[in-house]
Amino acid sequence: MKRRLGISILLASVALVAVGSSHADVFQRGNVRVKFDAGFDPHALPRQTPAPIEAHIEGSIATTDGSHPPPLRWLEIELNRHGQLTTAGLPVCSAPLLQSTTTEQALARCGRSVVGRGDFEAEVSLGGDVPAAGRIIAFNSRIQGKAALMLHFFASVPVRFTLVVPLRIVDRSKGEFGTLLQTRVPKLAGGLGSITRIDLTIGRRYSHRGKRLSYLSSACPAPAGIGLALFAFARARFRFEGHPEIRSKLADTCRVRS
Repeated sequence: MKRRLGISILLASVALVAVGSSHADVFQRGNVRVKFDAGFDPHALPRQTPAPIEAHIEGSIATTDGSHPPPLRWLEIELNRHGQLTTAGLPVCSAPLLQSTTTEQALARCGRSVVGRGDFEAEVSLGGDVPAAGRIIAFNSRIQGKAALMLHFFASVPVRFTLVVPLRIVDRSKGEFGTLLQTRVPKLAGGLGSITRIDLTIGRRYSHRGKRLSYLSSACPAPAGIGLALFAFARARFRFEGHPEIRSKLADTCRVRS
């Protein structure tokens, strides 16, 4: 199964670097500041035929006055229609299999569905902000018969918790942004916790029916005779508990591989 997907990824939080240099995008409203920094390899891509890529995403949430960061409750990301996501032959993992599991237990149950790995940091308000850190595993999944991702967050010290975030993938037939990723983020630590940083790499190459496939692939949409392309590739909306919504639109370039 193949679905159109923007050149960048996943949850939650995405930027594109296709010319070999990293950059960060910062968006702020009120005292809430969101920062993204991401890229993918390889940086040069074919003009027409999608080639395998692996995306690396970093994101952080902070406040300008040092107060406890508000929990993210709703996330929508519209992705440019260039690019491709392939799930043919990949096993799927459902949210019930991941609830209340450690990273090791989640991998034991759904290891064949893994499409990404990373780590994260959080703050839990327990009479003061208590920092926590742990691992993220991204699993191929389906929601109501349609392609999805399940992001599994687990921390063991100093606060033990598991958070499973389902990310829906919605195809759009028209417009510049052909794919919508959306999720209602579950409460962390009973509503006392907030994710403050993520560092996630998504991408997987695998075999199915004698063919080598890639979970993520992309081409560079540069016009004929031009080696670089500049385009808008994502629009996002972030809704935080008790705070104004933050919107962003990201653009970047890619380089045609000769």
